[in-house]
Amino acid sequence: MARKTARKLPTEQEVIGYLKTQSNWGRWGKDDQIGTMNLLTPEKTARAAQLVREGVTVTCARPVVYDSAPDVFVQPQHFMFGTGEGLTERDMEAQPSGGSMDYFGMVFHGHTITHVDALCHAFWKGQMYNGFPGRLVGSREGAQVGAIDLLHKGIAGRGVLLDIPRLRGVKWLEPGTPVLPKDLEEAEKAQKVRVEEGDILLVRTGHWRKRVETGPVNNNTVGMAGPQAACIPWLRERGVAMLGCDSANDVAPSGYSKLNIPMHHIGIVALGLWLLDNANLDDLAQACAKRSRWEFFFTVNTLRLANATGSPVNPVAVF
Repeated sequence: MARKTARKLPTEQEVIGYLKTQSNWGRWGKDDQIGTMNLLTPEKTARAAQLVREGVTVTCARPVVYDSAPDVFVQPQHFMFGTGEGLTERDMEAQPSGGSMDYFGMVFHGHTITHVDALCHAFWKGQMYNGFPGRLVGSREGAQVGAIDLLHKGIAGRGVLLDIPRLRGVKWLEPGTPVLPKDLEEAEKAQKVRVEEGDILLVRTGHWRKRVETGPVNNNTVGMAGPQAACIPWLRERGVAMLGCDSANDVAPSGYSKLNIPMHHIGIVALGLWLLDNANLDDLAQACAKRSRWEFFFTVNTLRLANATGSPVNPVAVF
């Protein structure tokens, strides 16, 4: 019997209860550190590769820029250590070989940089996914469990885009609009696609398009559209391996007093759900609509950052 998908929002206590009712702790063993990524098996990757028919690729990353903006917590840094400036003919005659070098620094967690959250990124009452204590993430050594380098082999599987603004006939969802299981299922029906176990689910809210057309705002005060905590049981039931969104994967404000970002603090901690935050899904939506095809081969490659809580990424859809 299908579970009901009403639009009524769960109470905060119900969402906190997901820590028990929706928990994946121990499902893949007491030492498991990759959570829902266990659902994306080699067999599912091989099957997803058969979706490549044209060889057309579409990036789902936002550009990393270095300007200040209301939704930028810490400005990314870009310094040049070597350039082509100031070279004289005498210099080039004396040393014809040369080049340039960069330094980059960034806090990628936040609302602007496309990144993947590792399972060590979120705690609830001092615990991480599968019951690992938060003290295993230290100020000097970084994360000893659940770190991003667990995904060093890369992620490749079936991607599915559910375009909620397209479903509603709008350019974007207004700030504070929650995406609920009912929305996901209505989009599935309209797009003639179904999310299956091991899939990478991408949910478009139009947040990136709104930022580009109307300018950046402080999402903590203005709000932001995104998945609501009611989606957590749905995601577990469907067996989603990774959830991606063009916002930070949480509706803001959440409407809860203790759970500002429940998709993170409950989704990551209880399910071991990997999150792809701040994607650019506009070009992908156009590519899907052009083909009337909302499934594709999808790759996400994280940097091999030892003991890190996440990584900036350039996700790519292949048609």
